[in-house]
Amino acid sequence: MGGATRAATAFFLSLLWAAAGWAQSPAGSAAPAPPASFRGLTLGMSLDQVKTTLKADALFRYRGDPDVSFLPQTSQYLIECEGTSFIRRAYFQFADGRLFIMILVLDEQRLDHYSLFSTLSAKYGPPTGLSPQEAVWQSDPVRFSLERPLTVKYVDNKTFAAILSQSGTQKDLEQLSREKFLEQF
Repeated sequence: MGGATRAATAFFLSLLWAAAGWAQSPAGSAAPAPPASFRGLTLGMSLDQVKTTLKADALFRYRGDPDVSFLPQTSQYLIECEGTSFIRRAYFQFADGRLFIMILVLDEQRLDHYSLFSTLSAKYGPPTGLSPQEAVWQSDPVRFSLERPLTVKYVDNKTFAAILSQSGTQKDLEQLSREKFLEQF
């Protein structure tokens, strides 16, 4: 059996083992909701609060304003910075001055997907969504995901839904404008 086949078999068996463990967990022992924060960085924080927290945390190589970008199409801010040790890069996206997405790209040389998946599953229970690309833990306020190869995402559901709704409204307005323009010919 080749190395890739053995790894795939081991992964599949570990998923079956983990599923059997979840099925045997006592009724009523609800797992905690997925997290909305990491090392003092919490969804909903202001841009200045996130800047201050990043400056104080040695896990991030935050350089100040050079790491902050304004996204003019959406009137949003984005902080992108390097990480140290376990974090390769980090992205923090803001809408209406509040943090609504955190993305941590982790170092595959120091961590592996299975170990992180096992840790998250033990802490938060089985994912509410599972595919080869991602495992998702969902609650009303937060969507928390572990994506391949090794990225963790935190999303504020309410803010994200509002942005999607606004985007849909904008597309409708663009379509109406297009139709009005075409009528002029």
